Amino acid sequence: MIHRIALLGVGLVGGSLGLALRRHRPDLHLTGYDRPDVLDLAVEKGVIHDRAATPADAVRHADLVVLAVPLGPMMTLLEAIAPHLKAGATVTDVGSVKRPVVAQAREVLPSTVTFVGGHPMAGAEQGGLAHANALLFENATYVLCPPLAPDGTPMDHARFSAEQTDLIGLVQATGARVLLLDPEPHDHIAAAVSHLPQLLAVTLMQSAAAHPNRDAFLQLAAGGFRDMTRIASSPFGLWHDILVANEGPILDAFGRLATALQKTRHRLAEGAMSDLETLFDEARTARQGIPRDMKGFLQPLADVFVYAQDEPGFLLRVVQVVYNADLNIKDIELLKIREGTGGTFRLGFRTEADAQRAIEALLGAGFHAHRMDG
Repeated sequence: MIHRIALLGVGLVGGSLGLALRRHRPDLHLTGYDRPDVLDLAVEKGVIHDRAATPADAVRHADLVVLAVPLGPMMTLLEAIAPHLKAGATVTDVGSVKRPVVAQAREVLPSTVTFVGGHPMAGAEQGGLAHANALLFENATYVLCPPLAPDGTPMDHARFSAEQTDLIGLVQATGARVLLLDPEPHDHIAAAVSHLPQLLAVTLMQSAAAHPNRDAFLQLAAGGFRDMTRIASSPFGLWHDILVANEGPILDAFGRLATALQKTRHRLAEGAMSDLETLFDEARTARQGIPRDMKGFLQPLADVFVYAQDEPGFLLRVVQVVYNADLNIKDIELLKIREGTGGTFRLGFRTEADAQRAIEALLGAGFHAHRMDG
């Protein structure tokens, strides 16, 4: 059973994890390791119970050790804590690249402990403990990578689920949705859906900023362009280690994208509008399938779409109708078309039945609401 947890790194993710765990599992005891000023704030915010002067002191009695530091320091930290881990402890991390971390853990950690790679797909516009939030992981996908068997093959997922019920339960207690994934496919998927989009956003924004008519370009770069480049604001310091550690899969993803872009360019140059129409249709269909086609332990949400007028208080009225129907919105997103024209709110519900009840309540209140398949 997991009772004592060591948080090595108490920033945005580590701090949010501590807040979420203490909120839902007050029986746990959390010890933190970080800079002294960060630990002072962590105690003040109620993230941890006590602080440790060294990584060894933090992990000595821990049932679960969470490494919430950048990838570079994480490699060194794994080696530093290895002699001080108690037998039977579980070690996990929150990094967005898994293969090098899993390999390092396999090399330096004793056989008496278990390493489980972790990657919460959650973040915020601003980092640091000051912006930690107990709700950061609500409805976020949290990837867990089952450990490798002695022969180097991934552990059977069913066996992992049976052996790690405590760890899985803790992750679910934060509000996250667990997805079991082996390190190799994780890194290739992360390259395609996270790391490559970051580089594309940076490149698109740099291209706009370098345009000869820069001021007019940026004034018009609202709506979809702004949404596509939002993550371009992310600081390079957060990405350096990720880009180095996952270079191969990212380059593979670049290659596939370059081929696809070249094909699209040829269709446009040749005036093949029917081919482009098919491309649009296929892309729209694929995107609509994202929340429904997930497998494994990820529970998809049932989406309801509500046309939104561009006026104050609109969202409040929508939420009030859903609240009065005794329904819980698990996720919400505004899908903007262009500035000043309103848009569409996507409301995510736990079940299809809840989504149907929401449709009926919203339609009854005079809103334009529908399911994508309706």
